[in-house]
Amino acid sequence: METNDIEWEAEEGIPHADDPFIQQYLRGRNSLILEEQKQRHDFNLSKALPPLAARACKIVSKIRDRELHQLYSPGSDERNAQLSMGMPIHPGVMSLDWNEVEKTDLWKIVKHMPKGSLLHAPFHAAIKPDFLNELAFSTPGICVYATRPLISQGDLNEAPFFFQYSSASTKDTEARPTIWSASYKLSSLIPISKAASSFPSGGETGFRTWLQSRFHSVAGCSDHHSRAMPLVNSLLSYEPILRACLYHVFSHLVGDGIRYAEFRTTFNFPYRKEGKDIPEDDYSEWCHVFQEELAKFQKTDEGRKLYGARIIWTSLRSLPKREIVESMKNCILAKYDYPDTICGFDIIGDKSNEKPLTDLVPILFWFRKECSAEGLEIPFFFHAGESLKTGGQADQGLFDAILLGSRRICQGLSLCQHPLAIEMVKEKKILIECSPISDEMLGLTDSIQTHPLPALLSRGVPVCLGASALGLSGGRTTGLTRQFWRAVQGLDSMGLTGLAMMVENSIRWSCYQDQPTAEWLSDLREGILGEGTRASRLQEWYADFESFCQWVTVEFAEAEVDEPI
Repeated sequence: METNDIEWEAEEGIPHADDPFIQQYLRGRNSLILEEQKQRHDFNLSKALPPLAARACKIVSKIRDRELHQLYSPGSDERNAQLSMGMPIHPGVMSLDWNEVEKTDLWKIVKHMPKGSLLHAPFHAAIKPDFLNELAFSTPGICVYATRPLISQGDLNEAPFFFQYSSASTKDTEARPTIWSASYKLSSLIPISKAASSFPSGGETGFRTWLQSRFHSVAGCSDHHSRAMPLVNSLLSYEPILRACLYHVFSHLVGDGIRYAEFRTTFNFPYRKEGKDIPEDDYSEWCHVFQEELAKFQKTDEGRKLYGARIIWTSLRSLPKREIVESMKNCILAKYDYPDTICGFDIIGDKSNEKPLTDLVPILFWFRKECSAEGLEIPFFFHAGESLKTGGQADQGLFDAILLGSRRICQGLSLCQHPLAIEMVKEKKILIECSPISDEMLGLTDSIQTHPLPALLSRGVPVCLGASALGLSGGRTTGLTRQFWRAVQGLDSMGLTGLAMMVENSIRWSCYQDQPTAEWLSDLREGILGEGTRASRLQEWYADFESFCQWVTVEFAEAEVDEPI
């Protein structure tokens, strides 16, 4: 401060910054800020970091700040517009060039990071479209069918279209009208080879391209529950294809640094064993294949890193209550036969039918009673608060999920607007499964900056990152790495410590084994200090995290040198 300013302040009687009562004010201010920071989800972890991990966190922050300014070329219109308005440079997910992103140091770091558990992952969306395409053509007996002829462009884009195995796929089919003909007999089976060769826009090549677009629609369409999901699930209802897809998915989990996964799966097509036209009466055989393929994969050199995987049985809110109850009965049967496969129950909606959880409370209580009568533990893991709209039925489903004892809530976008619900979630130790990239692609949020994630983290709400389109997001299988990269790149308040805390959450809230509510909550409270499977997994992860931090400090040691940005 210049001398004349000091003299002027003294003449005016303005207090000096060193005056005791000003210092007292500043100490009170700092104490207030610290008290608020204590509510953050990663506060305790930040204070407890060993020196090596603290060094790694600083390195990652420097790399993140440096690369944030390199995502756009210096002269790009969007970058210049953001700079002119004083905005931080955070490109939207749809404008990102992922090929360029994957060349960055930040991507390399996040890809290398051990990621714990994947808890938010629809199984149908974990499989690459080109892999599904090839399986459909290479598996003998695969046919296609539709509920109406696919003639117009609207039919090709929107009309229901499915797969089914048939041993008679090569018999008496030449004379049948194809699915693209107005004389097509509804729901009649057409061999995929004939459907492809007769495709009106380019024959088999055009059909393959169109089919891949239908598989891929899950990644960018808000109504994917009624479109791509049934299409993929109709393929997964045949044993040879299910087996191939399971190995495919397990392999990519390990490749992305994931040690355990819980997949949500809807069972809305009859399951057929290999070479069988008559479907199974229930889904126990589906669970048998899942368990068998998992065990087979874990015996390989690649699979020894995978702790396991389980299924959250999922039904659709849009179904009539009678069909939902039938789905619940099948869930109970599958759980009874294969308890290690089924770990929970969810019921999801979509944009076309936002039936609230409240409407289903009677049958949910019935389901809980039936499970208890059979001595089965099938906890709830509900989708709730799936949009930022407040006051509607979908939004109020948050309270149903909490009151019904959901152990985790998927999405929970509107939770940040409900202070009482936030406190209940924290008190009842309910984890929020969050997938920011998917929410942005579906138009539920405008960007990572407008996503509720940072607001939830600042309030100390336990959150983990998931990936609702592992295989169908851009045709890649790095869905969870993308979510991690997007979070640390797009949120100023997010660093390596924040990512680590969300990984710890994913492990703490994993259903490695069935547990009654009291035991479940006890394990959550004890965390790494406990004696059960969960504590052991946490201890192993922190050992892996320490090795990872060592790798960061060696691989990117030059980033510790301050560089102009």
